Amino acid sequence: FASYYGDHMVLQQKPSGAVVWGHGELGAVVTLTLSGASGLVIMEKTAQVKGPSGTWTIVLEPMDHGGPYTLTAEQGLENVTLRDIYFGDVWLCSGQSNMAMTLLQVANASQELAAAAHYPYVRVFAAAPARSSVELEDLEQIDLPWSIPTAENLGHGNFTYFSAVCWLLGRSLFEALGTPIGLVEVAWGGTPIEAWSSRRVLKACGLPEDTGRREGPQISLCHGACFNLKAAMCFVPPLNLALSSSTSPHQHLSGPQTPSVLWNAMIHPLLNMTLRGVAWYQGEANTLLNTDQYNCTFPALIADWRWAFHTGSAGQTEPRLPFGFVQLSAYRRGNADDSFARLRWHQTADLGVVPNARMPSTFMAVAMDLGDEHSPYGSIHPRDKQNVAHRLLLGAMAVAYGDKGLVFQGPFPTRAVQEVTRGLLNVTYSQEVIWRQRDAQAFEVCCSSQASPCQWLLAPVVAVGSHTVTLALSGCGTLVLGLRYAWAEWPCEYLACPLYNSQGLPAPSFL
Repeated sequence: FASYYGDHMVLQQKPSGAVVWGHGELGAVVTLTLSGASGLVIMEKTAQVKGPSGTWTIVLEPMDHGGPYTLTAEQGLENVTLRDIYFGDVWLCSGQSNMAMTLLQVANASQELAAAAHYPYVRVFAAAPARSSVELEDLEQIDLPWSIPTAENLGHGNFTYFSAVCWLLGRSLFEALGTPIGLVEVAWGGTPIEAWSSRRVLKACGLPEDTGRREGPQISLCHGACFNLKAAMCFVPPLNLALSSSTSPHQHLSGPQTPSVLWNAMIHPLLNMTLRGVAWYQGEANTLLNTDQYNCTFPALIADWRWAFHTGSAGQTEPRLPFGFVQLSAYRRGNADDSFARLRWHQTADLGVVPNARMPSTFMAVAMDLGDEHSPYGSIHPRDKQNVAHRLLLGAMAVAYGDKGLVFQGPFPTRAVQEVTRGLLNVTYSQEVIWRQRDAQAFEVCCSSQASPCQWLLAPVVAVGSHTVTLALSGCGTLVLGLRYAWAEWPCEYLACPLYNSQGLPAPSFL
């Protein structure tokens, strides 16, 4: 079997078929048998070991959720048996250090760790951090083989294994769905999106491809629908890298920051897996690198991962694999730099909310109201991962599992009308709004006589209706050219942004 297969694992349930693969003698026939708890053979399939990699691949028939099952692979007189296998939903969790934080590091850690034993059907696996200049077929190393959760393996240490956000999301999915959940963590702190991107993504977004040899063709097909990745994902031309924050065309990145090295070593080896969804928590590193290309690199990464997992799983992972992500939280109070605000905006492909036309089948957990100035791990690592996971869960249930009536995101403006004679701007929202901070200075308007550069002035809130916010424009003597909300690195106090909906979900920032 491939290195990450093992006892206690979860394979993807129907309607998809789980993909099982491994290594063997070139030309040999491998027989794969799935057996129930009583030893009754449920399924038997064969495959031939093919070159040059010496691998075999088998797609299982779609299975109902449940278990336990035993999986045996035989080649001649040799055999390998895996036990206590369940079918359920498999989610991949990836990103940088906020994804890598363990339960040991979160709020109410002792209670969360003690509760782990109550969820034996949420199984966990963590790949070890690794990088490569070429695409690998198998993981180089594993931090946590497939395991039943315990306080020890969920709180192994700081930023090691297992991911708190991934665990809390998986646990919540189990509670909501009642089916086994398999969680696969591949995360590395301090890493930019470029490291997790294939060379196809880098090329599509006009970024340097300065790692080893080129692998594979440029994307031209996606599940039978022809599209050009650059045209589809980058409706604005990439900015000149010399103008992007803290980088230049000739900047050399090394180690795990090097473009494509984590894609090569940590994502590419998993492409045969059948997945139900992805959770992503990354972006802090890109407030310092290629910030204004993130509106290309992030949608392009999503599209590329979907294509790669769909293709690698022989079509079993759905072509629009549900993809959830966490929008950046807060970092430094009072810092004038707007790179965090820009990155939050770029995480939505500059459209403010998801899913949208450029990012279909996605969902977002807003986290700018979860700032943690006194976190012992630095304010960039807030300890409230429970609210993050809850907001991801709402998005997953709505987008991945089709709960159409579920409210999973906060209010977003649908129009703004200026009353020039009264010096007011009326902003209408998509949902009922709750104004928690009446004295907050969260709205700004652009009052320049020309669009660029913009002169941003505070616009105080003078009235709040059920779906409207009215702003005073006393400092703006001309027509308003732009409006933005919560455009700051630290825009809110803890759980106290100005605007929420009646379900307690914060309105996202916008430009």
